[in-house]
Amino acid sequence: MAQATEWSEQQRAAVRDLEQAIVDCDVDLARQRAEAVLAAGVDPVAAMREALTRSAETVHERFDIGEYFLAHLVLAGDAMTAASEVLERAVPKSSLQARKVVVIGTVEADLHSVGKNIVAMMLRSGGFEVYDLGVDVKTKAFIEKARDVNAHIIAVSSLLTTTLPYQRELIEDLQAAGLRGRFKVMVGGGPVTPQWAEKIGADGWGHDASEALAVARRLVGLSQEVAR
Repeated sequence: MAQATEWSEQQRAAVRDLEQAIVDCDVDLARQRAEAVLAAGVDPVAAMREALTRSAETVHERFDIGEYFLAHLVLAGDAMTAASEVLERAVPKSSLQARKVVVIGTVEADLHSVGKNIVAMMLRSGGFEVYDLGVDVKTKAFIEKARDVNAHIIAVSSLLTTTLPYQRELIEDLQAAGLRGRFKVMVGGGPVTPQWAEKIGADGWGHDASEALAVARRLVGLSQEVAR
């Protein structure tokens, strides 16, 4: 994978412009600037990891200090999705291993999408087939979708401490249905810690999207050499 330090000034500028479009919550501009990134010859996976991750950090920082509100998070998530769709189409299919399936979403009563969108994008770029259920997803919907698509992993995100119990609920409901051994469960989000993941019996946790991808690969036995 091309590193940012290896990019030309034109390529770095294109990536910075994409990052700014997402921070500005401009969906159409984010899509256009993603196209410009590709036209500049930037590796699509590198662009996703750089621009999308950095823009998400900026958006959440502004939310934390009260400069951005929930509407900004939603719009930034939409801009990120638009950009990632453009970039994902340019990822060479030859870089992907055998498809493993992930069902991902943000738990019930939680409308935050930015972090979840980045993880979904990273999983796709790493060779996974991803079904993104969106936000405010009920536990039953996660389980039904995972059964329908024969998923290997269920990944659940939560950015509010008040919605963390829904991550525990998912694992408890899987156990009650006799399905716990069928699916690996990954948890993530701002308030999620390794201690919480261990407490509820999750199979994996990642600090950021890159780590989440590494954990997902480990859980399903994929090589770490995929899609670099």
